[in-house]
Amino acid sequence: MTGKGKPFTDETLLPDELADWPLEQPFLLHACCGPCMAAPARQFLEEGRSFVSLFYNPNIHPAVEHERRKEYFLKLATQLGLTALAESSSDEEPWVNWAGSREDRCRMCYSRRLDKSAARTAELGLRAFTTTLLISPWQDQELLLACGRQAGARHRVRFLYRDMRPLYRPGQQLAREAGLYRQRYCGCLPSIDDSRFSEQIKEELKALQAAEPR
Repeated sequence: MTGKGKPFTDETLLPDELADWPLEQPFLLHACCGPCMAAPARQFLEEGRSFVSLFYNPNIHPAVEHERRKEYFLKLATQLGLTALAESSSDEEPWVNWAGSREDRCRMCYSRRLDKSAARTAELGLRAFTTTLLISPWQDQELLLACGRQAGARHRVRFLYRDMRPLYRPGQQLAREAGLYRQRYCGCLPSIDDSRFSEQIKEELKALQAAEPR
């Protein structure tokens, strides 16, 4: 989340670019977590699309939280029969020591994840990619679009924009039905303080870390 529960805009920035993408052309779907992937993945399957899902989110801290979100991403991928790649580990340093503004920190976070997604798209021989970050009403759609376009240009693949926000609430219901863990903060340690559940989150994470094998 880049704000405290207030959408940046309710306006769709562009027409649905995925609607015009050929069904026979597979693409890469960057997934920020299982719950945010649930509705878009279901929609893509219903549309008859082929895609590879990628979990690459070094912004998720601490490590125990990163592993928990990765676990439930893989659980959903298995339930839906998806081809899934999980290729990140938790990396706190760039986020914790960030000296710039919140917007610049979010830009760095988006850019890092989308650049990796674009690179993997090219490596896999695919021509396009998109991200489940577009489902969240708390993410900055304009900044996501800019970062996606830049990453696509660097790796000579296309970033496909679709305003997925109408799928947010249905996706949360699908996540509940699938038995997925639904997190209450965006991912980086600074974002915990942005959550109205910050104290509960800190206590829960402390308990999880204490329970980890030594």
